[in-house]
Amino acid sequence: MAKLVTKSMCKRRGSGARSEPKANGERVAHDRSCAGPRMTRRQILVGGIVGVGVLALSPRSGAQTYALPEETQSALARSGLVYISPLRSDGEESRCHGEVWFAHDHGSVLIVTQSDGWKSRALSAGLDRARIWVGDFGPVHRAGDRYRSAPGFLAKATSDKDDAVFERLLAAYAKKYPDEWDRWESRFRRGYADASRVLIRYEPIGA
Repeated sequence: MAKLVTKSMCKRRGSGARSEPKANGERVAHDRSCAGPRMTRRQILVGGIVGVGVLALSPRSGAQTYALPEETQSALARSGLVYISPLRSDGEESRCHGEVWFAHDHGSVLIVTQSDGWKSRALSAGLDRARIWVGDFGPVHRAGDRYRSAPGFLAKATSDKDDAVFERLLAAYAKKYPDEWDRWESRFRRGYADASRVLIRYEPIGA
């Protein structure tokens, strides 16, 4: 089990923060503004072992362990954003909450994010649970707590390195975000190719 993270996973945004696309056309500092949990040498080693096992178990058939309510499924079909917060090892939300583009794939939420970002680093540290809300309330720092009124669910995060899944996600993004996609497709492809961006799958496991 990962060591309890007692400090915030967030840090103040720096002037060199990179940006990610947002469905409303705005750019906000990429999740680099939220640092990953502080990891001991043991956690890094354990996290690597866990990651290997998770890859072998990534869903390929679309099987789910939790059936999402109709309201949530409907929100996933129409929303341009999800808000994600990795959970600490005690089950509490981290202080980092961020909005992100996503694709709804075989009942799961798929995202592409920076490999050194907080969502990826949390997963590497063995923190594979996350809380997700589905809706578009704009950048999280302007949304306040409004996104908490949206349909949400508990999810299990896994790393997905299936190239076919990545291509499926890009095809979905091209349809969902046509006004932004011309500017971002090449960046996503380059990042995936050089491993500076990773694909994460969030499978619903509870309410």
